[in-house]
Amino acid sequence: MDNPTPTTNHPYQALTPDVVLDALASVQLYGDGRQMALSSYENRVYQAHLEDGAVVVAKFYRPGRWSTAQILEEHAFSQELTDAEIPVVGPLTLNGSTLNSFGGFAFSVSPWRGGRLPELDDAEVLEWIGRFLARIHTVGAAQAFVNRPTLDLQSFAIDSREWLLAHDKIPLDVQSTWEKMSQNAIDLIAACACLSSATSSKSLRNSDSGNQHTSDNTEAMAGVGADSNPCSGFGSYPNANADAYAEAQTDLQRPIQLIRLHGDCHPGNILWTPLESPASSLPGPHFVDLDDARMGPAVQDLWMLLSGDRQQRSRQLGTLVDGYEQFRPFDRRELALIEPLRTLRLIHYSAWLARRWDDPTFPMHFPWFGSSDYWQSQVQMLEDQVEAMQEAPLVV
Repeated sequence: MDNPTPTTNHPYQALTPDVVLDALASVQLYGDGRQMALSSYENRVYQAHLEDGAVVVAKFYRPGRWSTAQILEEHAFSQELTDAEIPVVGPLTLNGSTLNSFGGFAFSVSPWRGGRLPELDDAEVLEWIGRFLARIHTVGAAQAFVNRPTLDLQSFAIDSREWLLAHDKIPLDVQSTWEKMSQNAIDLIAACACLSSATSSKSLRNSDSGNQHTSDNTEAMAGVGADSNPCSGFGSYPNANADAYAEAQTDLQRPIQLIRLHGDCHPGNILWTPLESPASSLPGPHFVDLDDARMGPAVQDLWMLLSGDRQQRSRQLGTLVDGYEQFRPFDRRELALIEPLRTLRLIHYSAWLARRWDDPTFPMHFPWFGSSDYWQSQVQMLEDQVEAMQEAPLVV
């Protein structure tokens, strides 16, 4: 693997504490000097204390990732959720806009709100999160994103794979094996048309810098065509019973709906406020931003909350869906998309790390990335995913 040496002139190298203070001052927010970098690799995010005693979070967007229109569309979605009284901490309007710029960086400022990781082994917590996600999806289904991308096979897997191979990111002793196994996984997913670019009238392709997605999401809003079976192309489910297989193959004329999603809904991206918190804090789950928001199937925001063996995941999913369906119906056919979506994320994650390697924070926090051992483990996970995609989906 030809990993580039991290450069010392990455744009974020210029984002010093003084620049953060000056950026805040440019929107009439005056810091008292206390700053703390928050956990974020894709962007740079800082908690800042202001002279008036308020605490805010300043988010500096990674240069070149999103266009201004895409960021503003995320902010507008956040405002829609806030207007619907859904607990999302959206950006403040400062100088007439939620998005400002300083020193070459686009940035936003939000109120600071604390929280802890949700206890997903608690059924009450899971059900509450299910209700929370259903409310978000109800708003998300009202209209489509115009500028933000769609979660699909092309952008998440095919483009990611091609970029990794074209830039020699995989060690030679593993490359042919990974190349073959990743292609096998993509071939299985390719038959699942609701994860292909066919859902939009324009192909959704990432550039090498991972930015400037363009799409016409009007068709995506309606889902895929009547001949697009989300369960087709995954073999005959050799490990499934006939009833489960037959159920997964029914009701194929109705298209899968693609909606506006959080997009990266794993436990680390949900903050939980306990019931015993001060009265000023709204208890339950909340999101602090929607940086990965995109069009996709509703199940994308559910499957990353599942863990354990099949029985445990089925029980967790059942609890999530119980809460979800108190506000919005859940299309059971989307359960067949869980393992394909997991596979897309697996391939995309490796490409994400490789594309960001010139940012010094990545080698610092991901020192294991790029080794033969890492890629061997990826091969094994892809093999596991190829097998998982040929099993019956979870049933709730």
